[in-house]
Amino acid sequence: MLKIENIKKSYKGFQLDLSMEIENGSIVGLVGANGAGKSTLFKAILGIVHKESGKIYLNDKDITNLRTKDKELISVSMAEGFFPEAFNAKDIKATLKAMYKSFKSDWFDEKCRDFGLDMSKRMSDYSTGMKAKMKVIAALSHNSKLLILDEPTQGLDVVTREEISEMIRGYIDEDEERMVIISSHISSDIEKICDRIYMIDKGKEIINADTDVLISEYAIIRASEEEYKELDKNYILATKKDKYSYSCLTDKKNFYLENYPKLIIEKTTLDEMLIMMIKGDK
Repeated sequence: MLKIENIKKSYKGFQLDLSMEIENGSIVGLVGANGAGKSTLFKAILGIVHKESGKIYLNDKDITNLRTKDKELISVSMAEGFFPEAFNAKDIKATLKAMYKSFKSDWFDEKCRDFGLDMSKRMSDYSTGMKAKMKVIAALSHNSKLLILDEPTQGLDVVTREEISEMIRGYIDEDEERMVIISSHISSDIEKICDRIYMIDKGKEIINADTDVLISEYAIIRASEEEYKELDKNYILATKKDKYSYSCLTDKKNFYLENYPKLIIEKTTLDEMLIMMIKGDK
């Protein structure tokens, strides 16, 4: 389990203040607008930025005290930064082989072939999509227990995104002790692959729920001004007022279906939930 307890990190005009848990065998999605704190959280987990307070535990071990062999259990693919542009896939392979005892050389070669990556080409000659594929292959190429993926499907077409998603799910299915935390601006990918989703804004959690609950229980209510006045607002998370009506986000869809059968109640998306929670009145 990855356990994050009240970690805080401040910058000018921003403070990360989060707690979360990732169970073994699960994939957790992190959703938020640019600047919400996703990359800062990842860097805090990796020790790249110094957190001001709080604790992070990986399988009950304080992550700041991990030994070298324990650190090999963590694999990461960040949206920013990668291997030098002068490297080709063979250079990346040699580097990973030297870093990780559990590096899967044959698997690495196979995936490069599957995704049509020329192993002799430099990274500077790779397209954005090709670099994204290489990042994921590199991250999955050794026997890690915690996989951190920052925008892994950015710049990929829908077919390749599906293949990457299958690789990530396969990584979990192979070992029930593994866990994944993934961020993406492509909400359909998050919905499809993640067991649980954390939405964050300005460094703080705004929604935290199992994906199936988000899909089945969250909804948007469309109400006229008169309907809104009569509405029980105990289960309304956020409200946006339009010129002549209201849109309301709820996590208790069935309550309103049963008690307000004439209301328009629509299935919502992660994108709309996020917009409502950021822009709406809570």
